[in-house]
Amino acid sequence: MTNPDHSTPQRLENFRRNEGTPLRTEAFEVVQVNLSAVERRAATLPTRRSVKKEYQAAWLMKALTCIDLTTLAGDDTPGRVHRLCAKAMRPLSDELVEGLGLTDAPPTVGAVCVYPSMVPSAVKALAGSGIPVASVATGFPAGQTPLPLRLAEIRYAVEEGAQEIDIVINRALVFSQDWQALYDEVAAMREACGEAHLKAILATGDLKTLRNVYKASMVAMQAGADFIKTSTGKEDVNATLPVSLVMLRALRDYGEETGFKVGFKPAGGLRTAKDAMNWLFLMKEELGRRWLEPDLFRIGASSLLGDIERQLEHFVTGRYSAAYRHALA
Repeated sequence: MTNPDHSTPQRLENFRRNEGTPLRTEAFEVVQVNLSAVERRAATLPTRRSVKKEYQAAWLMKALTCIDLTTLAGDDTPGRVHRLCAKAMRPLSDELVEGLGLTDAPPTVGAVCVYPSMVPSAVKALAGSGIPVASVATGFPAGQTPLPLRLAEIRYAVEEGAQEIDIVINRALVFSQDWQALYDEVAAMREACGEAHLKAILATGDLKTLRNVYKASMVAMQAGADFIKTSTGKEDVNATLPVSLVMLRALRDYGEETGFKVGFKPAGGLRTAKDAMNWLFLMKEELGRRWLEPDLFRIGASSLLGDIERQLEHFVTGRYSAAYRHALA
């Protein structure tokens, strides 16, 4: 592994939108997924690579720029969101930025993700920073509210300034294999987003089989999703490497067929710097260098940033600091 370069991160405003296609069930109905082969492939990622010193620091800096720094708690307040946005704009201390030689271009995270009611606070706090505000919507996390209400929630978040919308698919439509209904719902959500980018959460921990994961991925992309995302972070099982591998293969198949690059976002369960690097390695090996930029790759996380900071501090100073020194906000 070589270190990824430090070129300016690609932002979503420069990203070619996925225009979608008509629903084509023949593109996925006959697909088979070999579970044991998927698990063997995924198992190679954390075991056969060793990235150390400045190379590790470079990979971790790349991961940092792809984080969707997230707060989705029932007790969120404008004050908490404001503090999270301050962390998003300055995720590393001045000492670390200087020690890493990044004073001229201090890093920022990929986006800040909040509930729709917190979008105005996040937009105000991030004004002028260039960091987009992402909002969950559509009855997150269950997605069980009536479709008109889900669409209204999207429109509200967009009107308040959200530039990215993380929608939740209706898992019942996957279980019933009603692909037309799922396609129509996601397409309606895509239209409701307007200029905002749509990230479709599949909640893969609820979908039971890898075939369902592949099929749901293809339908979401055909309906116009700009990103496909593993999880809400609220399921019993969230992002895993095998599930992510299947989604990336679907993404690659869709890109070869249509020419559109669709982004990918693992979310839930990524807590350590090693987790972040494993997913970066997966992106690089399966899709190539282009998918290491935040317009095509995001990590949904809240606690991950703290461990990345600790690893970077060890690189700069040779010492590990206590976790409380790297609070989120």
